[in-house]
Amino acid sequence: MAEPQGMLYDIIFAGGGASACITAGRLAAADPSLKILVIEAGPHTRELQDHIQPARYFSNLALAKEVFSFHKGKPSPSLLGREPVVPSGRAVGGGSAVNFVVYTRAAASDYDDWETKFGNKGWGSKHLIPLLKKAETYQAEITNDSHGTSGPIKVSFAPDLKNVSDDFLEVAGAYDKQRSLTADANEFRAVDKYVDAETGRRSDTAHHYIYNQEPNTNLTVLDRHKVVRVIFENKRAVGVQYVSDVIGRSGGLTTLLTARASRLVVLSAGAFGSAAILERSGIGGKSVLEKAGVEVLVDLPGVGENYLDHFGIFLPFAATPDADTLDPIFHGSEEEINVYAQQWLNDGKGLMSHNSVDSGIKFKPNAEERAAMSPEFDKIWTTYYADVPDRPVLLLLPVVAYVGPDPSITTGKYFTMAYFLGYPASVGSVHITSGNNPYAQSDFHPGYLDDAADLVVLRWGYKKIRELSRRMKHYRGELISEHPKFKAGSNAATKQSANPVALTEPDIVYTKEDDDAIDQFTREKATTTWHSLGTCAMKPREQGGVVDERLNVYGIEGLKVAGNICPGNVGANTYNTAIAIGEKAAVIIAEDLGIAGVTTH
Repeated sequence: MAEPQGMLYDIIFAGGGASACITAGRLAAADPSLKILVIEAGPHTRELQDHIQPARYFSNLALAKEVFSFHKGKPSPSLLGREPVVPSGRAVGGGSAVNFVVYTRAAASDYDDWETKFGNKGWGSKHLIPLLKKAETYQAEITNDSHGTSGPIKVSFAPDLKNVSDDFLEVAGAYDKQRSLTADANEFRAVDKYVDAETGRRSDTAHHYIYNQEPNTNLTVLDRHKVVRVIFENKRAVGVQYVSDVIGRSGGLTTLLTARASRLVVLSAGAFGSAAILERSGIGGKSVLEKAGVEVLVDLPGVGENYLDHFGIFLPFAATPDADTLDPIFHGSEEEINVYAQQWLNDGKGLMSHNSVDSGIKFKPNAEERAAMSPEFDKIWTTYYADVPDRPVLLLLPVVAYVGPDPSITTGKYFTMAYFLGYPASVGSVHITSGNNPYAQSDFHPGYLDDAADLVVLRWGYKKIRELSRRMKHYRGELISEHPKFKAGSNAATKQSANPVALTEPDIVYTKEDDDAIDQFTREKATTTWHSLGTCAMKPREQGGVVDERLNVYGIEGLKVAGNICPGNVGANTYNTAIAIGEKAAVIIAEDLGIAGVTTH
């Protein structure tokens, strides 16, 4: 493509992630005469096997490939001095091109809060569910009216090779008599996947909203370039300055390039990128900007605050040799992996079409369990959960492979239980440290475990995992190096090799000393689940908001944020919410600019 330096566009998107591809794609399809520029720091992903073959996502992350940015947090007392690292998608398509392709939806009450609690008219579940239906083709039996049948994004269930997940659900249903199973937890209250059932391909926003519009030469995607700041004239956004990311990431001297926008600039660079662009542009908290050497254009203290994530634990267990796991792909030799890749090329089937997550649980504690979490959890329970039936406290997903950090783990079959908070009480922040260098390390504090309520919930989660896992027929023990260090002789001691216990086996009894060991372990191991959001929150300015319900940045004209505007967390994988925001942003922008053909259904 031609270098857009100095060129004039109608709309410029700073960032080419999941939401940006949807919004830009919808607008371009509605009016092909619109000159749209999308600037993305990462590379293109079109037809690359690392992205279109679902099971390859793990190697992208494990090998720290170019398609991720890694954000290092400050040492945290809550994490015993650890400096947590949070990856984020860095490619055309953003997280949708590199994530676990897990399809879980937020609770309807999450979106209703956006409208009623934060005053964002038009953002309740009754407005967003139709947009989510519009976006998807649900390739399974539909038992309710919340799923779509003709949208660009494909959603499916795994047809086979899921005996561990089936085992897990059978045990959960038989063991836990107080809770019930559902075939579709995504009717806005099962875990499906963003994989086309017919082709076995990942279903991401770049391929289904952008790459499918190749004949439209007015839709331009510039990859491997990073937006530094927005250009303003009399507090109106008129363009952006950007640099070559290839040169910048290698530490070379970059030249500022310019692209102009006649109608609108949209920031869509995620929880880290959008807030940083605003601050480098002079929009943010006065103290933050002055410290970074940036002249204040708009004093907006909410920028970079309200950092939210679903932090939790990944707990590994040994599995039986007949377990259907993705260990051969995640940890196998190239020769072993090629066997599955060839099957996928032949018919789109087999382990390469899987994502390792085929089931899940959304939990709320009962009265007895809440008593064990008192008093730390009492306030948030009564104010946030008690009267909202569809809001889970804990999410639990079996990942059928070893996904831990230890490269010395013996080759074999494993399953890893991921458990994390749906709505952590702990909140963090991220801010720039330089007004000119977009590669300077951020002042980043994820906030993990800063609130004691989160610690006791994860303690409860660990105990739940142990009871469910050790009753599964595919269970063969814990990887004790990645479990709490209980003292010798403890009833809670882990076992490197073990057979499953009966469903009727009494629960493990934990002492105060055992609880302390679990808490110590949680502080040592709690980590991101790659669900960063919230740093440009859509809420009233006086409440720390950054954008209004029309996505306009407060105090500025011609500048919107699309993609990182959640005022509160959502109790699910965040890709589905990114889809809702991308579709809603397209509707809003079309209305504001008088573009016909972008509908709400």
